[in-house]
Amino acid sequence: MKRLSALALLALAALAAGVGHLLPLARAADGRQPVFVPPPESAIPPGPYGDMVRLGREIFRHTRQNAPAYVGNGLDCANCHLDAGRLAGSSPLWGAYGMYPQYRKKNGHVNSYGERLQGCFMYSMNGKAPPLEDRVIVALETYSYWMAQGAPLGVKLPGAGYPRVPAPAKAPDYARGQAVFDRDCALCHGADGQGQQAAGRYVFPPLWGKDSFNWGAGMHELDKAAAFIKANMPLGRGGMLSDQDAWDVAMFMDAHERPQDPRYTGDLAATRKAFHDTPMSLYGQRVNGRLLGSRPAR
Repeated sequence: MKRLSALALLALAALAAGVGHLLPLARAADGRQPVFVPPPESAIPPGPYGDMVRLGREIFRHTRQNAPAYVGNGLDCANCHLDAGRLAGSSPLWGAYGMYPQYRKKNGHVNSYGERLQGCFMYSMNGKAPPLEDRVIVALETYSYWMAQGAPLGVKLPGAGYPRVPAPAKAPDYARGQAVFDRDCALCHGADGQGQQAAGRYVFPPLWGKDSFNWGAGMHELDKAAAFIKANMPLGRGGMLSDQDAWDVAMFMDAHERPQDPRYTGDLAATRKAFHDTPMSLYGQRVNGRLLGSRPAR
């Protein structure tokens, strides 16, 4: 008899104990490392707990519709965390939940997972933070907890976050990025980058302007935008762009105005120094003759 791998032995032991769902690891296609597999949506249980999981899923998928008091733009959480927060390489919820509490330089203290969700509403959704005890936060925490069942705590799993893109051979360029956008992005996001709507809801999100993420969101930083784009765009064809193309189109996208950073002090240079002191941020920088952040979208 062939010797079973340690992973196979653990799986058999879990199945024998009737808890096979607690080992949601599968070998990657290239055979090099295990990847986490969240439970299928069909496995959401009945009853009050399952109802809260389902509510969290609906808030995540249709955020403005289900949490209107806390959303200030036209985005849904699922616009950047694809497949309802399940897809590896698009900052899936199962990769985030087990990494909190965590110190975040962005706000200078140890954040709970609920505080991390609050930040998403303030910046990515250009809205306001729901109270930690609010049903919106509780539902999103419950959905994340359910999706991450079986994942180890405090371990960054393969596929969590966005995969890093190597530094480009050439500095990111607005004109080259516009060419990439026109060729590969405008079909969905529109030639003006304002997305496309159906029945009053964005089916493809705006990438800049008043209905997009604000200047405090992580996606406004070039490295984060390039990583998301490289892994996931064009939609359903992630990985097709070259590293250079991903950096260039990130530059093009992030060189447009969007809503103001809610931490704005009234002084653009001071706000940049306090919160955007990195070459990855174009906030407070002049691009194509425009001082970004000086005329935020409203």
